[in-house]
Amino acid sequence: MKEFNMLCKEVENLNVIEYGAILAAKSAKVLPVLNEIGGSKIDGAAIFAQFILGAIAADGRLSEEEYLIVYPLLHTFFGDELDYRACKAAVRFLRPESRELKKALDDMVDLFGLFDEELKDDLIFICLLICAVDGKVSLKEKNWIKKLIA
Repeated sequence: MKEFNMLCKEVENLNVIEYGAILAAKSAKVLPVLNEIGGSKIDGAAIFAQFILGAIAADGRLSEEEYLIVYPLLHTFFGDELDYRACKAAVRFLRPESRELKKALDDMVDLFGLFDEELKDDLIFICLLICAVDGKVSLKEKNWIKKLIA
């Protein structure tokens, strides 16, 4: 638990350049592995998108900073249809207490059982980066990540 809180603090203190570079590098590392697990680029991207959207929705709100930092990933997965307004509406739909988000979390936890430790660590770190984009990993976000790794 102490290590997790220390990791949260480290991620919260990253500057924008470090943050973007780490997110890009981790994403480039994770996506090919997920493509292999999923059997195709579409399946791998869908798995990755599920984790990205879960991290965005973990606290029940979407800041403009969160949207802007994950925009390249979202655009890759969903095209031009998912602008800030549409993404914000989706996050409101996926409130932390919603059945939809709980079901998605259950599905993600099940998927985690298929992954090796390195992939799990990378996905958790990516989710943590997304949660920390606004400079703070909230209690709701921490609890969501802890459910993934439990």
